[in-house]
Amino acid sequence: AYSTPRAAMRAVSPGVVRAAPAPVATRVAMVATGPPQTGLFTGSKPSDRHIEPDDLNGRTQFKVVYVVLESQYQSSMTAACKRINAQQEKVAVECSGYLLEELRDPVNYEAFKKEVAEADIFIGSLIFVQELADKVVEAVAPHRDSMSACIIFPSMPDVMRLQKVGTFEMKNAGTSKGGLSDFMKKNKPNGATFEDGMLKLLRALPKVLKYLPNEKARDARSFMLSFQYWLGGSPENLEAMLLNVASKYVAPIASNELLPESVIQDPRLIPDRGIWHPGAKEIFVDVDSYLDWYRREMAPANGIDFDTAPTVGILLQKSHINTKDDGHYVSLIQELEARGAKVVPTYSGALDFSVLIDEYFYSAEGKQAVDSVINLTGFALVGGPAKQDHPAAVECLRKLDRPYLCALPLVFQTFEEWKESELGLHPVQVALQVALPEIDGAIEPIIFAGRDGLTGRSVPLADRIAVLAERSLRWANLRRKPNAEKNVAITIFSFPPDKGNVGTAAYLDVFGSIFSVLKGLKKDGYDVGDVPETIEALIDSVLHDKEARIASPELNVEYRMSVDEYRRLTPWASDLEENWGPPPGQLNSDGQNLLIYGKKFGNVFIGVQPSFGYEGDPMRLLFSKSASPHHGFAAYYTYVEKVFGADAVLHFGTH
Repeated sequence: AYSTPRAAMRAVSPGVVRAAPAPVATRVAMVATGPPQTGLFTGSKPSDRHIEPDDLNGRTQFKVVYVVLESQYQSSMTAACKRINAQQEKVAVECSGYLLEELRDPVNYEAFKKEVAEADIFIGSLIFVQELADKVVEAVAPHRDSMSACIIFPSMPDVMRLQKVGTFEMKNAGTSKGGLSDFMKKNKPNGATFEDGMLKLLRALPKVLKYLPNEKARDARSFMLSFQYWLGGSPENLEAMLLNVASKYVAPIASNELLPESVIQDPRLIPDRGIWHPGAKEIFVDVDSYLDWYRREMAPANGIDFDTAPTVGILLQKSHINTKDDGHYVSLIQELEARGAKVVPTYSGALDFSVLIDEYFYSAEGKQAVDSVINLTGFALVGGPAKQDHPAAVECLRKLDRPYLCALPLVFQTFEEWKESELGLHPVQVALQVALPEIDGAIEPIIFAGRDGLTGRSVPLADRIAVLAERSLRWANLRRKPNAEKNVAITIFSFPPDKGNVGTAAYLDVFGSIFSVLKGLKKDGYDVGDVPETIEALIDSVLHDKEARIASPELNVEYRMSVDEYRRLTPWASDLEENWGPPPGQLNSDGQNLLIYGKKFGNVFIGVQPSFGYEGDPMRLLFSKSASPHHGFAAYYTYVEKVFGADAVLHFGTH
């Protein structure tokens, strides 16, 4: 789970790069202080997605400016505007789109303010980062009243209060005042998000409108219809949304009746939530019908043994399916199936994804129907990027009791920007999509998709999708594997690497702890071989000498890895030669082989992790950008993974 490709290449030790949890997503503070290539904000250009007609031909033109958190709507909005300009005889549209993170760039923000001042229609969606919400309000508020319409989909309350669709407003958003707020508060499910309430309001709209004056009812209906179009997400839906709003609220178009209702199609929608598979012709709304289809058609076509294959549940965002920006989803599903797994890919249009787990990941008898779960939204399980409910998420996941991986697509950076960035993953995305999901209980935040800078579409990263599929299946199969067959590697280390420090740690009894764990493993059915009867005997069997140094000849050598085997099993071995020369090198080596210190007890390997090689140069150890593990260090973890075949690695004494 490394933040940058370079780090992934260089980091051989399976240490985890962790982010400090953020208390709430909406308070992430980060100031852009450098040029785009530093990674502090995206260098993509809003001007690249600017749309205007090639020739007006006397048509009436209206201008749309939009800003969205994620990029999947970008290509649909572009296609929608091009359709209008190509097909409409009396109207045309000019459109400028911004990704929320682009507003951090002062040049982009100034351009944004200028375009907002000229806009007939402004659209904002999922604006949940506080300082960027403030920027949007600062730019839009002075011009809101002069705009034909200002349409805000779920965002922070300050942004929602910009809402203006005719007489329909949300000036009391975020407060207890106002009929709409009262209705949503009384009718949304416990723990539901604002978006959940909006979806329920859509379904109950006829009941609400009868309490509103005619004009307000018309305008409320227009807003909710716009929200339906937006949730539909396809170019056809967004085209109809723009035409519908323009026909009613852009004065020159409305007064001259340039857009009759006959040219505006109704929303084309899929269910709010369901099971979506790229190989199916329909959306499934219950798990039994999906599994019946999968058994009859999908499993035989892919050579999957339906009755014995591991099952991976997947959580998806409806917006990616609506906008047809689903290539990264399709790639992972196909990769899992190619490895012999069944998949249950579920989606939701709201931000409470725990509903999908409760509804689709259990059998009719109430038993767990999946072996592992991957959340591809990258967001917290309940609340997404908005208001998280971690206790509800923990309760849901504890009940399911299955490994829960939260992978993430790049959102605020293009693939190229992320690849070249020394910063790695954007700090806001680290907070929203690494730290917050970890509070729920998510593990292994692997970046599995990039973002195309020109179109905004998601690009699957094949090597990382392969890693994600492999990790999810390893977790799935580990649960099924009998304890007696599981291989456990226990790693001890020595710092500083001096006499008598092997397997020690401040105020910790390392070997005493290992001894207790071995007894516990044996009790649980693990094969621990002939465990020494005392802690002292265990120390002697591994170290031979309590005062041994980390590379001392007194240490027990469990395995000698030839240079040929090392090169064959360690794909990045040649990259290490920049700092360490050709293998085997001088560390953890007898001059011909790379030495793996430690000892096996049945299916348990107790190993001594090599030194980093930089202990005499602490500044290099801490700050060097080109530092890499030496060959002996790489060989140790190559042995653990590919020769010993560890199912789990436990570190003792590591700080």
